[in-house]
Amino acid sequence: MPGASLSPAELRRYARHLVLPEIGPAGQQKLREARVVIVGAGGLGSPAALYLAAAGVGTLGLVDDDRVDEANLQRQVLYGSASLGRAKLAAAAERLHDLNPHVQVEPFPLRLTSANALDVLGAFDVVVDGSDNFPTRYLVNDACVLLGKPDVYGSIFRFEGQVGVFGVEGGPCYRCLFRDPPPAELAPSCEEAGVLGVITGIVGSLQALEVMKLITGAGRPLVGRLLLVDALASRFRELAVKRDPDCPMCGERPTITQLIDYEAFCAGAAPDAPSADAEITCDRLARERRAGPVQLVDVREEWEWEICRIDGASHIPLDQLEFRIGELDRDRPVVAYCHHGNRSLWARQVLLEGGFRDVKSLAGGIEAWAQEIEPGMPRY
Repeated sequence: MPGASLSPAELRRYARHLVLPEIGPAGQQKLREARVVIVGAGGLGSPAALYLAAAGVGTLGLVDDDRVDEANLQRQVLYGSASLGRAKLAAAAERLHDLNPHVQVEPFPLRLTSANALDVLGAFDVVVDGSDNFPTRYLVNDACVLLGKPDVYGSIFRFEGQVGVFGVEGGPCYRCLFRDPPPAELAPSCEEAGVLGVITGIVGSLQALEVMKLITGAGRPLVGRLLLVDALASRFRELAVKRDPDCPMCGERPTITQLIDYEAFCAGAAPDAPSADAEITCDRLARERRAGPVQLVDVREEWEWEICRIDGASHIPLDQLEFRIGELDRDRPVVAYCHHGNRSLWARQVLLEGGFRDVKSLAGGIEAWAQEIEPGMPRY
């Protein structure tokens, strides 16, 4: 019952919370009365669900339509070998109830779409985005903005992770950071790129932490800040993310006022297969730069540019390249680079279609450059 005192069993269970001045009995009751939905009961959703249930969040919604596969067990700690082949939500509900019988689990064994997102997410106070694909990520963001719900975002790639809170009044949304998705072909899945199991635990736990701060009012949530996690270097970095007044979703004159077809929005035609001379190695580029100036264009996002860059490069994000192509000299060779060398292949195609004759993509991107040429360069 909302507002009711904690029971003796709850007082015993949450004793370590109750002695924290930032939480105490009042904060624990807020947790008990809260309704939190997790989109995706996988690598991120698993630790988030476990810690939110253990913390005493009263109602946990879980959205997932998948079944437990053996390849999940390396990182999706909600499940064990006995769960193989079962629906994830059935197995998850049993595990969470065993962890904390005071928590109510509301399963949504479905795929979140534009048709059901507002109904599903609208019944909860906070949304945790544990998805692993761009269509769902943009869908969750847009639905949260329309509903006025906080979107606790997390993502992982190989050994790296990101955490932030979007959709809070006055703060940015996901589109303020990434207005448009990368082409589908440049967004490899965990299966294609690999992922360290531990990084999902770190990022999912941080998402649970942000949820608890939002509910209890303790601390300073990651609103207007993006936390970057580098597991290999055991390093955390923080980037400021400002609300974009021109954002099509949350800006002063939004152009997106309803949910769209996110599969179509995030789909894109693949670039032509690169020819043998489409890329240039870091070593060769370094030699050419020693011989004379090279026309370099960095096609990464603004926040990536702020972390590190190759001296002498022009910065034109990929989604602006077509409109700013006149800033580059068509009569000079161009080398485009990004983080890992994927977006720059798209940039190469844009420039070739724009009349440039000699364009190459830096193989391995600035990540390879930092490893091979400038080992002291900050990495992310």
